[in-house]
This record gives sequence, C-alpha cells and structure tokens, in this order.
Amino acid sequence: MTAQRGVLAAFELSWQELEDSDKQLGCLLSLFAVAPISWKLVEQSLPEEDEEELEEIRDDTLLKLHLLQRKGEGIYQLHPLLREFFQYKLTGLEQGEELKRSLCEVMVTVAKNIPEKPTLEQINAVSLDIAHIAEIANNLIEDISNDDLIWAFVGNAQFYNGQGLYTQAEPWYQQCLEATKKRLGEEHPDVAQSLNNLAELYYSQERYSEAEPLFIQALALYRKLLGEEHPDVATSLDNLAALYYSQGRYSEAEPLYIQALALRRKLLGEEHSDVALSLNNLAVLYDSQGRYSEAEPFLIQALVLRRKLLGEEHLDVALSLSNLAFLYDSQGRYSEAEPLYIQALVLRRKLLREEHPDIANSLNNLATLYNSQGRYSEAEPLYIQALVLRRQMLGEKHPLFALSLHNLAKLYYLQELYVKAEPLYLQALKIFEQQLPMNHPWTVKCGENLANLRVGAARRRHRLPSNPE
Repeated sequence: MTAQRGVLAAFELSWQELEDSDKQLGCLLSLFAVAPISWKLVEQSLPEEDEEELEEIRDDTLLKLHLLQRKGEGIYQLHPLLREFFQYKLTGLEQGEELKRSLCEVMVTVAKNIPEKPTLEQINAVSLDIAHIAEIANNLIEDISNDDLIWAFVGNAQFYNGQGLYTQAEPWYQQCLEATKKRLGEEHPDVAQSLNNLAELYYSQERYSEAEPLFIQALALYRKLLGEEHPDVATSLDNLAALYYSQGRYSEAEPLYIQALALRRKLLGEEHSDVALSLNNLAVLYDSQGRYSEAEPFLIQALVLRRKLLGEEHLDVALSLSNLAFLYDSQGRYSEAEPLYIQALVLRRKLLREEHPDIANSLNNLATLYNSQGRYSEAEPLYIQALVLRRQMLGEKHPLFALSLHNLAKLYYLQELYVKAEPLYLQALKIFEQQLPMNHPWTVKCGENLANLRVGAARRRHRLPSNPE
C-alpha cells in the first residue's frame, strides 16, 4: 500500500505539470483497452483538434514524461497503472462524457466496417482494434447510442466468426442478444437481427436444434415489425431454408428458398448480391436432389452476377466456383469440375488464412473428385489435410469432421483396404447419429457404405465372387 501511495503521488506530480490539452489526451487514452493503440484512432476521436498539435503533445509531453509508451510505428500504449490514474482523473474532467461518446462513435465505425466474411488482409488490418471494440462493449456500453448498440458486439463476433473461430464469436453474439433485449425491448428489429446472428453461428457449427427456434423467432419478429415485403424477411426465409436443407429436409427448404428469391428480385432488382445468394442456394438444393438441369443455369447466373458485382477476388466468387464444380462432379463431368475446384482453392488460400473451414472444404472437394476418378494417391493427402483442419477448427464431434472420416474411409474401401476403412466408417457413423437426424442423407449413406464394406470383406474372406448367380 505504501508503494501504491508513492506511485500515486508521483503520478499526481506529473499531472500537475500537464496543460489542459495534455490532460484531455491522457484521459482519452485511458478509455482504450490495456492494449496497443493505433494513433489514427486517437486522432479520429478528437476530430476538432489539430493533428500536429496532438502529435506535439504526445511526443513532447506524454512520451517525454514517460506517461506513454511507443510500441511501434504509429502505435502507443499506456501502462495499466497510468491508465487507472487517468481514468480516475477523467471523472473530474469537464470533457469526460464527450470523450467517451466520441471514442464509442469511432470504434462503432470500425466495427461496422468488419465484413461478415473478412479476408486475411481485412483481418490483419483490424486486428489491433479488436481489443478496443471489446472495451467499449464491456465498459462503455451506456455511451453507445441505441442505433449503434449491436455493433459493439457484432464487430467482434464477425471478426472471429469469419475466421471460423466459432467459440470465440459465440459470447459476443449472446451478449448482443441480451443487451438489445434489455435496452430496446423484446420487439425490435435489432433483437430480430441478434436472434438471426446467433442462429447463424449455431448453424455454422451444425447445432441445428439450437439454431432452428432462433431462426423461427427472428422470422416471426421481422414479419411483425417490418411486414412481409422487406429484405430482412427475405434473409430470414433464406436462412431457415438453409437450415432445413442441411438437415436433409428438402421439401421444407425449397418453398422458403423460392419465396426468398422472388422477394429479393422484387425488392432489390436482378443485379444484387442477395439475388445471387438466393440463386446459389436454390441451385445447391436442386443439385442435392439430382435436379441438375434446374441447378446449372442458376449456378452460372450466380457466378456471373458475383463476378460482375464483387470482382474476381471475392470469397463469394470462390463459393460459386466450388458449387458449380460440385454440380459437374456429381454428373461425372470431371474435366469441367477440376479447374473450378482448383480456382476456388487458390482463391481461398489467397484471401484466407490456411487454418480456415473453407480451405478444408476445398481440399475435401478436390480430393473427392480425384477419388471418383481412381486417382487415390492424389486424393489421400488432400483428405488427410482436410481431416486435420476440421479436427483443429471444428472439433471431433462436428458433422464435417465426420464427413472427412467418411470420405477417407471410402477412399480406403475403394482400394479394398477394409481394415483401414472400417474404423473410420464406424467413427463417422457414430458422430452422424449423435449430431444429425437419423434420416439425414449423410447418416443414411454412411450406414449403407459400412454395410457394403462388411459384405465386401466377407466375400474376400470366403472367396465369393463379386456377383454370385
């Protein structure tokens, strides 16, 4: 305690040496998290101050008195004890509340600019700011306006969710739902958005039983508050349809996808990225049902539209390339599918970090193509890479991890390596049965393949012909 009083006394002496403008800057810095601060955020938080004067205060006063540390080019940080001291002084500062509101506005703007699907470049550009967005969500939430309330949480959530870091994204989406309900009431569009966001996260993790009631609540709330003809209603319809599709509930998914597409065309016109999304999703449903002639023109339209609206280097373009390749793969049009799969993988590797679920998806898809062609030595390392990535990113209870186990098992089965294939099939089937409906196509197919393997193994043991008469 004596030491702390001594430190406080020393800080107080430094405080007495500061001009009012110096004190204001120090107090503003104390509102940031205990983390490196980009100087551009400081300048944006004091828009009426001259940039050269701010730099002079920083360099000739705060740095010279050792009240601030330089951490890199344009990056600074307060020591935790100094931060506490400046926060204590902030309570008596005339501009204190104004500084809080100004910082919140700046960080909300940063949060709004974090895309739902950030690229590696976008992640790196904003990574330094994430701690400060979290700080305003945790400690300055009362200074954020109602209109911007969700962004303090959504910005952090999208930063992690876009990287496939679902467990780190989840608490932010949960806090967002709680905060919006508490401040805005149960019936507000931002509450519907918060329900939808949390449901989408659960959907990404294949937690369908948790996602479905949230999607339904969001859709009902949007319809009540916004009416039937609103883009957010179309988004809710599309999301609920995607959930049903992923569960193999195709007859429930199709009318919702069709409603969403019709609504988006009516409200947004033909040339809109959401229209491309609806075309893509409906086509993927048709592909899964073997309705290839209906799926292909939609997938091509979606790809052309995305290239036109988003450019060649965009994650949605990579998704369209992959889905069109999958359609060709399903029809045995391997020479058309392979270059598209490769383009999608190259594009994802360029835009994302290597440890990302979308990279695993591309590796898996390309491996499946090679497996279908009997190119086993090319398929195996890709399947293994996808398996390792999915285990690392999603865990060993996730259906996509089980799908990787299943696909690797099928590779070994086709080579009559039954001893290697059977335990993988068994492990995959156990996960599918635990995580998916019993009638889900993946569960059914895995059971069939395991049965076929056992028949094949029995024939080998008893030397039976492949097609007994």
